Amino acid sequence: MTRGKKQTPRRNTLPLHLIAWVVGAFVLIPVVYAALGGFKRNSELSTNPFGLPSTWVTGNYTEVLASSSFWLQLWNSTFIAVVTTVLTVGVAALAGFVFARFAFRGREVLFTLFTAGLMFPFAVAILPIFVLLRALGLLGDPLGVILVQAAFGLPLTIIILRGFFRSIPGEIEEAAIIDGCGPFGFFWRILLPMAKPAIATVSVLAVVGSWNNFMLPLVVFTEEANWTLPLGIQQFQGQYASDTARILAYLVLAMIPALGFYAVAERHLVGGLTAGATKG
Repeated sequence: MTRGKKQTPRRNTLPLHLIAWVVGAFVLIPVVYAALGGFKRNSELSTNPFGLPSTWVTGNYTEVLASSSFWLQLWNSTFIAVVTTVLTVGVAALAGFVFARFAFRGREVLFTLFTAGLMFPFAVAILPIFVLLRALGLLGDPLGVILVQAAFGLPLTIIILRGFFRSIPGEIEEAAIIDGCGPFGFFWRILLPMAKPAIATVSVLAVVGSWNNFMLPLVVFTEEANWTLPLGIQQFQGQYASDTARILAYLVLAMIPALGFYAVAERHLVGGLTAGATKG
């Protein structure tokens, strides 16, 4: 008696599904709590923290949206995130191209210096960064935040892009050279279009990292006009009490742009992270 195609065993997938559900719950529960908490009064957050609101209070969301400070902080966060991403990805793409496609003395040593930046914690460097920015006159300037964020984002970005660029077959580069394409032309016309998954990956990482950064803008910005969204939470906290319900509504609204950007680039994210993993 002949048998058809063998059935894929499923007994090993159950633990993976359970782990996925547990991790998803850890991520989703705080978001749901914040979204529902934004529809409650502060008094109800104490008596009914996890249940549905007894009365749906939309004023927390509408008042945040109606405030000019929220839109100013949204613009500040968007501007800093976009410029940081363009600067980080642009510089890292050129550096990754050189490290991947050119052989020169000291290449691996220099690349190791870049990767060592991953082991340098930002919190340890905050005091030297403050002193340096003050000496350069960049305190209170968005450029001070952008340059520092780009510098700390370069190591991981270079590692990801270098791995992807090295996975491109050399025959493609040789064909481009035969057709009269120089090194920069090959990089700009051929390599970058092929690197869209990796570019999308590092762009998502740069945008999210900049969007959620709290400590650096707190150190650099002294005026409320320059505040980003993470710093905007301070406006709902007084000396003796804080408007928790309004803070939760503010957090939910602040997450939406970053989530929207992630949703657009998500289909490239996994491919970009795994690109170059099978070829040194």
